[in-house]
Amino acid sequence: MAGGAQQDDDGSITGINVTPFVDIALVLLIIFMVTAKYIVTPQAIPVDLPRATTSAGVSVAVAITVDADGHIFADTRPVNEQQLVELMRQKKQENPEIRAIIAASRRVNHGRVVQVIDLVRQGGVTKFAIQTEVPEATPAGAAP
Repeated sequence: MAGGAQQDDDGSITGINVTPFVDIALVLLIIFMVTAKYIVTPQAIPVDLPRATTSAGVSVAVAITVDADGHIFADTRPVNEQQLVELMRQKKQENPEIRAIIAASRRVNHGRVVQVIDLVRQGGVTKFAIQTEVPEATPAGAAP
């Protein structure tokens, strides 16, 4: 009997080859590790965020993103200005404590960000935050 279990002269099995089992277990572990990142990481529109030394977490929020071209996304869906106002009104009716987190690219015009903030307020949401990136620690004396 080649490769599988080992047998004595009397026909009894004295050992089992576990190598195929270990191979399968490692492949499944790798698959789990790769897919776990996609399950845990929220889907978002990638933008180049400005840096700030303080930030706060928000529990009930609508993620609003303004990309470098000035396009608006609400919870990863592209919306126009009127749709954003209507969405904010709807979310405010569903939950009066709703907050908006606005993430805008560094390259977007400041006026466009102010316009998006105004649209959020028109929808009745007065609690909002500007999402920023916390800068990495730099050595003493180094310029940021």
